[in-house]
Amino acid sequence: MFETVVVGGGIVGSSVAYHLARDGVETLLVDRADEGRATDAGAGILSPATSSRTGSDEWFAFATEAVDYYPALVDALADEQDGDPGYDRCGLLSVAIDDAEVDAFDHAVERIETRQSTMNRPEPGSYAEISPADARARFPPLADVERAAYYEDAARVDGKKLAAALRRAGTAHGLTVERATAERLGTDDGAITGVVADGATVETASVVVAGGAWSRAFGDQLGVRLPVEPQRGQIAHLDLDADGDHTSDAGEWPIVSAFHEHYLVPWPDGRVAAGATRETGTGFAPHTTAGGVREVLDECLRVAPGLSDAAVEEIRVGLRPVSEDRLPILGGVPGVEGAYVATGHGATGLQLGPYSGKLVAQAVAGDATELPSRFGVGRFD
Repeated sequence: MFETVVVGGGIVGSSVAYHLARDGVETLLVDRADEGRATDAGAGILSPATSSRTGSDEWFAFATEAVDYYPALVDALADEQDGDPGYDRCGLLSVAIDDAEVDAFDHAVERIETRQSTMNRPEPGSYAEISPADARARFPPLADVERAAYYEDAARVDGKKLAAALRRAGTAHGLTVERATAERLGTDDGAITGVVADGATVETASVVVAGGAWSRAFGDQLGVRLPVEPQRGQIAHLDLDADGDHTSDAGEWPIVSAFHEHYLVPWPDGRVAAGATRETGTGFAPHTTAGGVREVLDECLRVAPGLSDAAVEEIRVGLRPVSEDRLPILGGVPGVEGAYVATGHGATGLQLGPYSGKLVAQAVAGDATELPSRFGVGRFD
């Protein structure tokens, strides 16, 4: 018997399981490693200060807290396991490529300055408009842009590396990880009793559903609505060192964000991740499409034509768990003792996931005070 079973081994589930194990809770992580898991494909941009999301101040405050948590988490993981957690500060360039994007650029600057005056984020002095020449010097493949701004506190994270580091560290604290399919949640008299995984029942007093885009079915079992749908994202990974000369200094470049909801994320190994599509209504189909690849590459070369000679290393596809109101779903399930949910992060799973996992782990242990009520599980009923 385990005290808690966590269903789903993406960034959110791995974080929940790690934090529980670190706090001495006997925990089992059940993970079937679905193809198309968002964690394995995500670009990993950590920059809420420059986010275009304006509909929820609570989301922005939560995202800021989530990214602020990263340094402490990464420091802890450095002591608790041997692998690279894949986190690095790198800065972010916002650019208007042509006159048609200048209005959007000005609106973004105004939004960021408003947040700075009302919420003190971004930090004073960390964000400023720069010259097009300076932007090009920071990211050499960039097109000739009309306007540019630089945010120095942005960071990036490799989701696959971070999730693996969380599981390794969790294992060092006593976490058990099992490759299996969680088929059914057992309840009796309004309380969790166990989880059926690959036909075998695991007794437990609490369960955390962190199944990403696949979470909805567990809501049906718990009598609560979890309106989470998969949103397909295709991301091209370009290799600047494919000829073997390893001369690229891409690891020193910033992230680039333009105004067609796409981005470029450089990595120290000479890769640049270019993404991403946002495809709804495609179901659980984690495959590339001709139209999706064309969209990603066209936008990449519009923003950075200097990448035209880069080799296409791979196209990654992830199914983002998008909730009905585009906000995370976190916390206890009303009316079912011991049942918790951590899903619905959409395209911001890597940004919010580790912190979400920490707070849900605290809730499982009896302290839900830091979970935003706006993200509660019962809000859709």
